[in-house]
Amino acid sequence: MGFELKEAIVAGLIGGVIAAVLAFLINHFVIPFPQTLFDNSLGHGISGLISGILSGFIGVYLALKKVCRATAV
Repeated sequence: MGFELKEAIVAGLIGGVIAAVLAFLINHFVIPFPQTLFDNSLGHGISGLISGILSGFIGVYLALKKVCRATAV
């Protein structure tokens, strides 16, 4: 496998784990025990949006950190 493919797989796995943990925390502490199916779906949508945005920012931050470190050397 090429270096870029390995790096993409690792970044995807890290982003997936971060998203799963954040979605769990948001659903457990922020939007607990939905009363209806709609509230449950809304809670999952909100947690997915928040965790996706945050893991995306973390992925971009890590990529920029690697680029900056590579150009500084």
